[in-house]
Amino acid sequence: MCRNIRTLHNYEPHATSAEIHAAALQYVRKVSGSTKPSKANEEAFERAVHEIAHVTQHLLDSLVTHAPAKDRDEEAAKAKARSAVRFGTA
Repeated sequence: MCRNIRTLHNYEPHATSAEIHAAALQYVRKVSGSTKPSKANEEAFERAVHEIAHVTQHLLDSLVTHAPAKDRDEEAAKAKARSAVRFGTA
């Protein structure tokens, strides 16, 4: 699993197109094994990122939940606290 791909569903405010694109880019990088494609593969790489972002947006629009939406700042603070416990504070 790509560590840089974050959960995008059930947050308030909703995921932005930039967040969805970033997740798609991380996915394509992981699957292709390349952070920057060669000129020969650049078009296929970019097309894959675009298509995955598009499908991801449709997925997020289609998902339903009865759970209350999570707050991004609150979740970030929790992650920071877990990181401090795990790695210690600098």
